[in-house]
Amino acid sequence: MNINEEESLMEPNLLEQAEFADNPEPRCPVVLLLDTSGSMQGEPVKELNEGLRAFSDALKNDRLASLRVEAAVITFGGKVRAMDVRGEPRQGSEMITFNPRALAPRTMTKEIPFDARQAFVTVDQFQPPFLQAHGDTPMGEAIQRSLALLQERKEIYKQNGLDYFRPWMFVITDGKPTDLNWEAAAERVKQEENRRGVIFYGVGVEKADMQVLSRFSNIRQPLRLKGLAFGDLFMWLSKSLSVIAHSRPGEQAPLPPVGWGEVDTSHGS
Repeated sequence: MNINEEESLMEPNLLEQAEFADNPEPRCPVVLLLDTSGSMQGEPVKELNEGLRAFSDALKNDRLASLRVEAAVITFGGKVRAMDVRGEPRQGSEMITFNPRALAPRTMTKEIPFDARQAFVTVDQFQPPFLQAHGDTPMGEAIQRSLALLQERKEIYKQNGLDYFRPWMFVITDGKPTDLNWEAAAERVKQEENRRGVIFYGVGVEKADMQVLSRFSNIRQPLRLKGLAFGDLFMWLSKSLSVIAHSRPGEQAPLPPVGWGEVDTSHGS
């Protein structure tokens, strides 16, 4: 191995050390797993984009949460993508007010490698992605790769002596998986839940197959979103993560009531 190769291997660790020295707060990693398949075209993906903006703005208004919550956005529409959500750190203490009409037309956010060093960013630096909908629904692959990403991120915390909260995985879909490995992915999620390695939430939109979505957790039933209330959903998520961020790792924290969704009782016996 030459000197340049050695330096390239050392560089990420040095960057991590600098990052965690600047912000030694315990971390709460959350993966937003978002269905961007063709059936989400039109109003659904528009509301999803606006919901992500509301999520970002709300958490940035909570200084402690903005330093503790780390978000990654993984989409599954045609293929599985890790999205570049790293922006500039927020400066000052001015409150942010969400204005959905301020959304300007943008090109689709660029894709990045599946690397926990790149995919996760504290919310003070979070830039909401601009998502477009197309393709099928490879949800099983998306979940498998996201679990691996969370495991990689936890190892980085451990290597740098940083405490962390149990990771969250938040899946939103309006259909059902079109890939063949989704059942294996569902079993992996349940295994991680049983060993307290992840907190999993499944959310179905419009004609989502709630019976399939229920296969991903033995702990929490999936919820069907009321209409296209993505704004309410993401405001609840931001408030919940703020509650977690103001607690201590391992501590039970009561979450706000869910008003954006309901348990689907139309399947099963």
